[in-house]
Amino acid sequence: MMKIQSGVTTILMLMLLLCAEIPVHAADKKLTSLLAPYDEWYFNFLYPNALPADVTYVELLDTDGILYRYRALDGTIPSSTTVAEWEDDLSVGMASFNKAKNPPQAMHFCWDSIIDKKVYETWITFGYPVWEMMLTPYPSPWDASVQEYRRYLVIGLAPEGKVRVWLENT
Repeated sequence: MMKIQSGVTTILMLMLLLCAEIPVHAADKKLTSLLAPYDEWYFNFLYPNALPADVTYVELLDTDGILYRYRALDGTIPSSTTVAEWEDDLSVGMASFNKAKNPPQAMHFCWDSIIDKKVYETWITFGYPVWEMMLTPYPSPWDASVQEYRRYLVIGLAPEGKVRVWLENT
């Protein structure tokens, strides 16, 4: 059963590739421009205050066509400042396990909402605007001579399967 499920997941990820804005078989020059100029980028999951959620599995397809599978993830982080609605400026720290080399094309993850006692499966596809934000350097707010990149993806999980994504710089 696990082999069939894994095969189905792989087929679904390949279908996502075909629907992506820049397919894997695109010109090498176009693909090369989507490779990260930094070692890795990070992603973390968080949930609103007193509404716990737990991520159990993640699959991530990057712009270089590499499929990552995460079974051991960094813990889902509570956001004590998020009560009635999501904050615009969230900081969750650096991940130890949740990282990849190049920007994401697609992400698939399974998570449990403890409050509504349901398991959710979420698919997110990323396109050129996100890749451009992740690959374009900008001057550091602390030192204009230093170039930084937006390489921290924060994914908020709320009851009823609601998901929100932020791209952060620190």
